Amino acid sequence: MTELWLPDVDATDALGARLALTRPAQAVVHLHGDLGAGKSTIARALLRALGVQGAIRSPTYTLVERYPLAEGGEAWHLDLYRIADPGELEFLGLDGAEVRLWLVEWPERGVGALPAPDLTIELSMRGPGRIARLHPGSSAGEAWAGRATPGHEVAGHS
Repeated sequence: MTELWLPDVDATDALGARLALTRPAQAVVHLHGDLGAGKSTIARALLRALGVQGAIRSPTYTLVERYPLAEGGEAWHLDLYRIADPGELEFLGLDGAEVRLWLVEWPERGVGALPAPDLTIELSMRGPGRIARLHPGSSAGEAWAGRATPGHEVAGHS
């Protein structure tokens, strides 16, 4: 696990950009944290760094937003906050054949219906900023976390 101190939105955006620039060809990211912890901020920064143009909408009400990627395939941003049962995901048509990147907020609500994460990002508010904890879930995720955060680990933050 890697723990990072993100003192402001710019630092959160920078982490999203580093993740985009170092990501594997295909990846699944599970985003955990309370409301307002920065899950959508990280997802937007990552998508923007991947070249997504135009509005990057929150999938709070649509549950999934799909974005074409310049290198082909798609990135999917899911927000499962409103899902009551993982079986509801069947109605979203989540055939992931063309998906290069899954960004899943509230993944615990889709347990058993989602692909396993390569990287889990836990976000929590701390004072004026937030803490990001990166938990690799695969060998690809382990390598990715190492590429995205070299020398950025912070211990003893306030």
